[in-house]
Amino acid sequence: MKTILLVMLCFIQLAGFAQSFSEKINKELVFEKKTPDNTLLVANINGGISIIGYEGDRVIVEVTKTITAKTNERLERGKAEIKFGIMDRADTLIFYTEGLCSRFGKDNNNNWGRSQNGWGYNWESNNDDDECKTLYDYTLDYVIKVPRSINLVVSTVNQGNIKVESLDGGIVANNVNGSITLAEISREASANTVNGDVDVTYIVNPKKACRFYTLNGDINAWFQKGLTANLSFESFNGELFTNVAHLESLPVVVEKSETKNGIKYKVNGNRFKIGAGGVMLDFETFNGNVYLKEKI
Repeated sequence: MKTILLVMLCFIQLAGFAQSFSEKINKELVFEKKTPDNTLLVANINGGISIIGYEGDRVIVEVTKTITAKTNERLERGKAEIKFGIMDRADTLIFYTEGLCSRFGKDNNNNWGRSQNGWGYNWESNNDDDECKTLYDYTLDYVIKVPRSINLVVSTVNQGNIKVESLDGGIVANNVNGSITLAEISREASANTVNGDVDVTYIVNPKKACRFYTLNGDINAWFQKGLTANLSFESFNGELFTNVAHLESLPVVVEKSETKNGIKYKVNGNRFKIGAGGVMLDFETFNGNVYLKEKI
């Protein structure tokens, strides 16, 4: 018992030698070309993303960069390598992680990982190269204010959640190990995560198709009273709960799509009509429930 205690104490002492560095980076940008299609794309890897809409015309971003390493030399390397990257495409602003061995850019050869609107990280670099070995941990945490009318395409992978609030534009949000919250939105949205809940609140019911997915988590979706839509629900271990009074089953639909292995057919029998029907609301989980509610 004494030996185990001694080993634990030594481990705690060694862990305490980790070096840490944190800094805040502040930027203000504008869209050079102002159109209804103005889009902000945030392609994060490690860290959270919090975005709120406001009545101004500037994109105001604060990024907290944190580096942790076991030696000062590794810490300094992380400080120098990991950067907040910005691309200005006139009508589109792109924020990404710069300094990785995997180059970020436009998808021209269909070999990009986690592509967003054609943009993503190329994970096919030589990770056996000593220069590409990860000798430190890092996060970039985003807090952003954006014009309410713009569109968003946002993603992260580890160590962070995604939260979007008070936006009038379309939204695409992807996460892997974290939740997604879309609050006070009014347009079409797509939210996908692997490990986490998806929470959506509409202040105006959407007029175009939406899709919400989580592998391990629940989907909580709130709409305004009088929702009219078609509903698709699919889950392996979950159920659908709703307070919608008029829910009518729709006939089974066979979906046909082409794949590299041939034509694929998918039978979807969990389809319903809400009220008079309308736009498609697609909900899918594996280990989780879907809670679809109208505000009373």
